[in-house]
Amino acid sequence: MRFLVRDRLLGIGDDYWIEDEHGRKVFLVDGKAMRLRDTFELKDAQGRVLIDIHQKMFALRDTMVIERDGEGLATIRRKRLSLLRHHYRVSLVDGTDLDVSGRILDHEFAIEYDGELLAVISRRWLTVRDTYGVDIVRDDADPALLIAVAVCVIHLAQKERDDDD
Repeated sequence: MRFLVRDRLLGIGDDYWIEDEHGRKVFLVDGKAMRLRDTFELKDAQGRVLIDIHQKMFALRDTMVIERDGEGLATIRRKRLSLLRHHYRVSLVDGTDLDVSGRILDHEFAIEYDGELLAVISRRWLTVRDTYGVDIVRDDADPALLIAVAVCVIHLAQKERDDDD
């Protein structure tokens, strides 16, 4: 499954559609402005909230939390002792960890579980300007969760870059 995200619209308070490879609107990322913390909702095409994404308020490092139906699903933060600057760990509530690594700000990275590829995020396949693809490799993977992870790590990496400037 491949999804297309229009990169230039990423930001708090911005809403943007994620389309499937046939151009159908599948998910809406609804950025919530005027909040104390960075907040997004991932909605389906009918407007139902599938996933809530927000910044954890009191954390030593920037951390994003993903929730489904009010229940915690995952926590995302940059790996502490990583030689790679852009290497993130996604800790799922069931104790499972996903690894996200690559050139996050270039939108060229992968999401893996225990060395197995789950999704590839890339601009390489696309000719449309300011767009990147989220290619879900495994059929049994949760597309909404993997898209939420991609949105989170890109947001965290952009925030980290802006803080360093």
